[in-house]
Amino acid sequence: MYFMSSLYLNNRFFVAVGILVFLCMLGFAYSIWFAIAQVALLVFMVLVAVDIFMLYRYKKGILGRRDTAEKLSNGDENPVSIHLENHYPFFVALRVIDELPVQLQIRNHDIRTSLPSNTAKTLTYQLHPVKRGEYSFGALNVFVSTIFGFAGRRYRFDQDKMVPVYPSYLQMRQFELMAISNRLTELGIKKIRKIGQNREFEQVKEYVSGDDIRTVNWKATARRNNLMVNHYQDEKSQAVYSVIDKGRVMKMPFEGMSLLDYAINASLVISNIAIIKEDKAGIITFSNKVGTILPASKVHSHMRSVLETLYNQKTGFKESNFDSLYIQIKRHVKGRSLILLYTNFETLAALERQLPYLQRIAYNHVLVIIFFENTELKDLLEKPATNTEEIYLKTIAEKFAFEKKQIVKELTRHGIHAVLTTPKNLTINTINKYLELKARGMI
Repeated sequence: MYFMSSLYLNNRFFVAVGILVFLCMLGFAYSIWFAIAQVALLVFMVLVAVDIFMLYRYKKGILGRRDTAEKLSNGDENPVSIHLENHYPFFVALRVIDELPVQLQIRNHDIRTSLPSNTAKTLTYQLHPVKRGEYSFGALNVFVSTIFGFAGRRYRFDQDKMVPVYPSYLQMRQFELMAISNRLTELGIKKIRKIGQNREFEQVKEYVSGDDIRTVNWKATARRNNLMVNHYQDEKSQAVYSVIDKGRVMKMPFEGMSLLDYAINASLVISNIAIIKEDKAGIITFSNKVGTILPASKVHSHMRSVLETLYNQKTGFKESNFDSLYIQIKRHVKGRSLILLYTNFETLAALERQLPYLQRIAYNHVLVIIFFENTELKDLLEKPATNTEEIYLKTIAEKFAFEKKQIVKELTRHGIHAVLTTPKNLTINTINKYLELKARGMI
């Protein structure tokens, strides 16, 4: 049974059979071709037998394995390696088919390569998951053919392997390394000059244009014969809460990922940045009722709790309850904190329904509403209209885009900070807002 299930006939086999049939048909008209067909059939049968014998002479002619990380990063390119070893004493052609998780919906994953005798090779490809959860890999199928190429033998490795997909920890590490080395500007983070005096001394540096002349260190200036100024650190240990709306407005997908997943990835990064800046990071999720509340902390091990909390979040179909959110924030968040609220408002009327609750939250905390531009509408606005229907559609799109700007003005008018961003730039714009508020001494 193993022999029959692992034996495959290649295209070359059927091409050869087709040629033999054609020769036999010519034999009806010219007897010489029938004799040639008989000889060719005999040679073909011998070659097929030799081909199969070469493939099955060795029990473990090919060894293979799939190497993946213990967890995959959502929304990022994750490398997957396939290691192959050829223990046959001859050259082989390989066709590798990896049974990918069903969530990826990839049905044409086919890698072709070759291996000389007694050699090894590592193949690498990228996976781009767009949903969190458990991803189950099937078997790693390796089809082996000899130089004749009439038959193939299938080997199966690493069956039924499950890998969880977590929020974007690769993005988190990228921003973490940049923050530690003070190179965040390379990722699009604005370098914001601090306003006023900070409380904690950091270091003495050379004066640059824009520094406050009141911070000039005259003793250091005299020693170095160059104008030197004191620099101060930000105020430490402020609470930064990422509040994530899990209602139906966050189900909208952009580039394969839902708004909830974009918000979760940004929350993971901003929580890590806050801890690096020696602030405290916390998580609150809500929909029709408040879900998870993770109290703010600044210990480094707290990031594991943040990661596990964000991994388990799912959107629902019910409308979000901002009244319940206000009550829970008042009950659980002690002291003035920075509240980064990830939600989405498509119309001004939708905002006005929730504005009273947002104002109450903003009364006790620094509230930042982070919501999303509709990039599909943006593409429609940039495309010129060519007929009456497209003019109507473009007019409606302009109305929705204008309402987004009105929402920003309405929030600002009530003393609430607003960030209107594309899903792709969510993380960068959120960090910029966080650093801006710290520079202004508002948290």
